Amino acid sequence: RSRIFGSINTLLSTLNHIKIRPTPLELSVMKLQQLRYIWEVANHDLNVSAAAESLFTSQPGVSKQIRLLEHELGVEIFARNGKHLSEVTAVGQQIIAMAGEILRQTQTIKQMAQECADETQGSLSIATTHTQAREAYPDISLHMNQGSPEQIAQLADSGTADFAIATEGMELFQDLIMMPCYRWNRCVVVPKSHPLATVSRLTLEHLADVPIVTYVFGFTGRSKLDDAFGAAGITPDVVFTATDTDVIKTYVRLGIGVGIIASMAFDEAQDADLVRIDASHLFEPSVTYIGFRRGTFLRRYMLNFIKLFAPHLDEWTVQEALACPTRKDREVMFAELALPDR
Repeated sequence: RSRIFGSINTLLSTLNHIKIRPTPLELSVMKLQQLRYIWEVANHDLNVSAAAESLFTSQPGVSKQIRLLEHELGVEIFARNGKHLSEVTAVGQQIIAMAGEILRQTQTIKQMAQECADETQGSLSIATTHTQAREAYPDISLHMNQGSPEQIAQLADSGTADFAIATEGMELFQDLIMMPCYRWNRCVVVPKSHPLATVSRLTLEHLADVPIVTYVFGFTGRSKLDDAFGAAGITPDVVFTATDTDVIKTYVRLGIGVGIIASMAFDEAQDADLVRIDASHLFEPSVTYIGFRRGTFLRRYMLNFIKLFAPHLDEWTVQEALACPTRKDREVMFAELALPDR
């Protein structure tokens, strides 16, 4: 609760700095609803009808509350073109950003209360480039969001997703508490009749002579692949890329090219018609990280999920990572850790 009041005071200070002087009474419970309205409208591309639908209320009601808030603050949060919102004003961007932080903190209070009431119920939202699921709590609602590293970072940073799981684009996750989970490498998959299926030790030169199907750049360790070919002075013939491993294997089966995938994505039973060729000696291993927004209230089942996903990340290690003031400090903390291989 004190965090919410602190955020409201910050909002008041900013409004005061730009010559807007609402009284604390004006940011009462009613205003919390108004902050939710402007946040949703901003995150629905200024589509008031879509925002109203997500809030289970009416479009006129949302428009009215936004107008009331703008009137009380004495500024326009949204610029308008006739009856339509056209853009967020400069001061509106500041107000909406603070509104988002206040709303996230109200959600944290609800989570804290729910944890005390029943630690076995709740929801868990995960944003990742590839999915892994485990059953642990039957009453936990699990939501998986697949996307690019940029989308994953945005989902976690905004609080839409509780956890981000990613391998590429770590520079996008500067504001999250990112912790290393495991190392992994790649394999090449080909049909049983393919000439490479009988090669005793695969080389980059072998791969230079065949069409390749692999991940889209920026997904699932693709940069390590490009680095290895670049260092060898080889330009691979990448004929098709995908974000999903199953799509890559499908195109391999169709004879479009040789697949390069994460080794852990090969299933001996489901992929019995393909041959898996180890390629770990050709490429540097990648590291998968799990992270969350600073200030997230980690419920018991969330901590348990982290430990299930990466057994070395127990509650005390997570708390120690949280205590690190900077990303560099966390990197030093995990520098000597021997990560499991998958």
